[in-house]
Amino acid sequence: MSLLIKNGLVIDPSTGKDSKLDILVEKGLIKKVSKKIEEKGVKKIIDAGKYVVSPGFVDMHVHLREPGQENKETIETGMLAAAKGGFTSIACMPNTIPVNDNRSVTEYIIARSHEVGVVNVFPVAAISVGLDGKDITEMADMKEGGAKGFSDDGKCVMSADLIRKALEYTKMLNVPIIEHPEDHSISGDGQVNEGFISYKYGLRGMLSAAEEVIVARDIILQERINSLLHLTHISTAGSIDLIRNAKKKGIRVTSDVTPHHLLLTEELITSYNPVYKMKPPLRTEEDRQALIKALNDGTVDAIASDHAPHTFDEKDSEFEYAPFGVIGLETSFNVVYDKLVRTGILSVSKMVELFSTNPARIMGLDRRGVIEPGAHGDLTVFDPEKTFKINNEKFVSKANNCPFNGWKGKGSIVYTITGGEIAYQA
Repeated sequence: MSLLIKNGLVIDPSTGKDSKLDILVEKGLIKKVSKKIEEKGVKKIIDAGKYVVSPGFVDMHVHLREPGQENKETIETGMLAAAKGGFTSIACMPNTIPVNDNRSVTEYIIARSHEVGVVNVFPVAAISVGLDGKDITEMADMKEGGAKGFSDDGKCVMSADLIRKALEYTKMLNVPIIEHPEDHSISGDGQVNEGFISYKYGLRGMLSAAEEVIVARDIILQERINSLLHLTHISTAGSIDLIRNAKKKGIRVTSDVTPHHLLLTEELITSYNPVYKMKPPLRTEEDRQALIKALNDGTVDAIASDHAPHTFDEKDSEFEYAPFGVIGLETSFNVVYDKLVRTGILSVSKMVELFSTNPARIMGLDRRGVIEPGAHGDLTVFDPEKTFKINNEKFVSKANNCPFNGWKGKGSIVYTITGGEIAYQA
């Protein structure tokens, strides 16, 4: 199939494109990018005269729950949610049942995603067998089976020796370690950020040091090993300072932040609403501002949703007993564009870099995150002026644990195109 997108404002930070252009996609790949491309013989034409066209968004931190927890989310519903949110590629974490700690599970996820065929799914396999933090997995075998990175996300790798070995192995494999930075001996059974609000409202707190201790440890190891280290869902000003200083020293480390940590603070937990219970917890306004600053100065490389679906019954319980996590595949672009781009805090180009260019680079997704001939025909088309209202009853995800429910604004996805095929159309 051939697809022609005409007159769109094409923004691609990797090639410097920021102008009105036509894009021709044939047989799944971008064939031509030019000011004017003839329509003759093209099967499908999209007039993008009012829209922005970017390389397809990449969410490098998603929980699809399948296999084993299909009551929360399936590979199919997660892919549909991704397409609706503008994501052409997603990387799924390994805390499934069974854990993605062997090649057979990795290959199952890939095979199932190909059956559905909505967006690209790239499995992230476990660092340790069973996520128990003791024995390292067969990393080379899982990479051969399709794993694009390794993580024990949901848990931190508490053993410094194990994370050292993992970094050394993945250096040979040229894939990233995606670390969930949380010292469990410090965070314990904490529920929220530890501070004035946790004391006042009687909720058990998690010190920001729980995150920062692991960030510091892993940076020290990475300085010697020089592998591919990615620190995910960073939430504190202290962690930002550590990462910024590491980058200044030339240490190879990347990081991401979530929309909820960029836009929400611990003040919301005063409602005792479990939708605001997540890990890491919502932090202070000072932390939030540090994260935003880090987007613009290059300390933070990507925005990732940490899409963590739960059933309504699980989440609809007392704050103390509700599971951690919120969903974000269908809302991440909307809220970031409306609150950070339309207000002038981020440029459109910087947003595309954080949603597409950098995640594709970090995950080693060849010929993705770029608009040029020969690249995959993965494109996100959005309308900067189209209004939205977030309604969790209309999600295609199985879950509705969204902290942005009811938010209104401008900036909506109109097309998600994967391999030259329309995966979502508003």
